[in-house]
Amino acid sequence: MDQKKIGAFIAQRRKELNMTQKELAEKMNITDRAVSKWETGVSQS
Repeated sequence: MDQKKIGAFIAQRRKELNMTQKELAEKMNITDRAVSKWETGVSQS
């Protein structure tokens, strides 16, 4: 899987829903730093 494409998709959908990274993180019970890493393609898992 292409991490950058997945990250771009997550960011696009989050923005379409007018959510911040923090709001998404709270809904998923994770940190906003994790969301940021996903969206930039830094995350390895």
